[in-house]
Amino acid sequence: ASERWDDVVLQEQSQIPSLAADRAAGMMYPTATKLVAMIRGQRAEPMFYLTFAHQGGWPDAGLPDYPSMQAAIDAGYMGIADQLGVPVAPVGAAWETLVDTASHPAMWQSDGSHPTVSGTYLAACVFYATIFRVSPVGLADDDGLPSGEAHSLQTVAATTVLGNPGYWGLTG
Repeated sequence: ASERWDDVVLQEQSQIPSLAADRAAGMMYPTATKLVAMIRGQRAEPMFYLTFAHQGGWPDAGLPDYPSMQAAIDAGYMGIADQLGVPVAPVGAAWETLVDTASHPAMWQSDGSHPTVSGTYLAACVFYATIFRVSPVGLADDDGLPSGEAHSLQTVAATTVLGNPGYWGLTG
């Protein structure tokens, strides 16, 4: 409240949104609801960071692989975003597009949870497209990635966000 913000990004730890019981029963949804009200009360715009799943899923929680965990995370973020009318930065959806291709760059570090430079760059491009509602394709800063890889990541981010902005709650 002591600062003026235009946009405030809310992100939960990636495991909590993937479990319906955790997100609804006090660990995510109630807190997100309170934070969104506070953010709007300060005349800023809230946004959810739809995160990416672990490379191997979360087998101990019944999510045996990456696709099942990503689908659960998507459901968690999209559920609260729809309920509260908050836009989403679809990093997980862009990530999934790359993982579904045979030639994707290495997105996870060796721990299977945290992003590599490529994963981080993709997230930054998704946020650029989401916040500014313009394509990141052609941005000069490539974070040291080979230019072809940076262009590919920019393109995936642009297509994911701007291909159907209404789906992500990006109107106006």
